[in-house]
Amino acid sequence: MTQCEPNLVTRRSALMSARGFTLVESMVALVVLSIGVIGTIGMCEWAERGLQRGALTTTALALAESRLEAKRSVAWERLLMDDVDQDGIVESVMHDDGLQDDQTNGDGIFTASATQSNIRLVWTVELNRGHEPAGASLATIEARAIFRTMGGQEKEVRVRTIRANPRYVGLSVLS
Repeated sequence: MTQCEPNLVTRRSALMSARGFTLVESMVALVVLSIGVIGTIGMCEWAERGLQRGALTTTALALAESRLEAKRSVAWERLLMDDVDQDGIVESVMHDDGLQDDQTNGDGIFTASATQSNIRLVWTVELNRGHEPAGASLATIEARAIFRTMGGQEKEVRVRTIRANPRYVGLSVLS
């Protein structure tokens, strides 16, 4: 027990004789703290961008899904007509004219678009036969939502489904 006592006294005297921090130690601590604060600010900005992108993506997906569902649930004969605000009045008829978002005239892909909450919504209907819903057996319906993030990047969400004509009985072939 007497051997441990000199060790204990040396430690106590070393701790008691410390008078505080030097200027250099204080400045090094301040630099380390500043680097930590700057890193924290950078992480907060990164997290904010991620949250904003996630919120915009969720909103864009909801808009695209709702447009796809509206097209999926409408009567087959009204497939190329749009009631965008669901008030019972047709606001637009889809066209295959090569204008605006419809890239090529006469390609069988009918296109319409709208902008809502800084998100551009473009939807297309592609019939597998002809240019009228009555003559087609299937329609591929696609909705795209395009938006810009805080960083200026353009992002896109796409959803697609295939819908069958409930009245289509096949081609009549005479032998």
